[in-house]
Amino acid sequence: MANDGREVPRGRLARFGRFGRMAGGVAGGMVAEGARRLAAGERPKMSDMLLTPANATRVADQLAHLRGAAMKLGQMISMDAGDMLPPELTRILARLRDDAHHMPPQQLDKVLTAEWGRDWRRRFRHFQAHPIAAASIGQVHRADMADGRTLAIKVQYPGVAASIDADVDNVATLLRVSGLLPREIDIAPLLVEAKRQLHEEADYGRERGMLERYAALVGDDPAYAVPTPEPALSTPRVLAMSFVAGDRIETLEERPQEERDRAAAALIALVLRELFGWGIMQTDPNFANYRWQAETGRLVLLDFGATREILPATRAGYHRLLMAGLSGDRDAVREAAVAARSR
Repeated sequence: MANDGREVPRGRLARFGRFGRMAGGVAGGMVAEGARRLAAGERPKMSDMLLTPANATRVADQLAHLRGAAMKLGQMISMDAGDMLPPELTRILARLRDDAHHMPPQQLDKVLTAEWGRDWRRRFRHFQAHPIAAASIGQVHRADMADGRTLAIKVQYPGVAASIDADVDNVATLLRVSGLLPREIDIAPLLVEAKRQLHEEADYGRERGMLERYAALVGDDPAYAVPTPEPALSTPRVLAMSFVAGDRIETLEERPQEERDRAAAALIALVLRELFGWGIMQTDPNFANYRWQAETGRLVLLDFGATREILPATRAGYHRLLMAGLSGDRDAVREAAVAARSR
């Protein structure tokens, strides 16, 4: 999947047209695969013609190009039901967790002009036009201020917030009709969760508030590093914050065991503090939301769009489950798990 700059389709018709072309491409791929197998003297099955690597690539490429709900749903299906998907589709969808097309410079300029005004470039000593990260809702740019500070500027894709519900429904329809998903997979709960999560993530004002709360809770803990929001440059579609450097969390695979243990301990301690101490939790498990600073031994925490408050009853239920597990009482674990599921 090429990670290039292509303009994000804004209108409903333009976005729906993307789905139509994708469906046509999949159908054409089926015809080509069927002809190839017939020429080889085989009797092609419908599933074999449909689930070709080329067709899976077509779907993944269009999901990444449409961003937003389309890409997020692909990510969620890949993470939640990956073990039930055909291998070809699993490999392609898994790439959506890391890859996304970014806006070309011309479209980025239009977005920032609308948010900051025509002279927005004068606010910075240098603004890096190519994003350092691009995901489902927006992309992140590095910018240097005249006072020497370096910021991370998160810019929301145009039209993505208004298209969430329609895109989720369109993708679900395509996956059902095309047969790309096995019939036994029920994605209805994922559709509801995808819509809710995406509407929250598209609210940059909400994310800024969660970032401020999180930074206050972490405080000066030497195990973690959290960006500081920059209110003067933040708008409903732009979230500005201090730039915090760090390596991808996957780089820990090559680090000494002691360092890996330290990072794992920080992650576990963070989850326990979120759940039982703070009452708010960053719920998106994507590793792209974390970085590791080898020189300081700090875990960098990024992206708070999926941060949610944890209800007292939920916290109590998980506490009961944890204590039952520590006691080794299997019956108590079973009862606590059933009770937690029903909440």
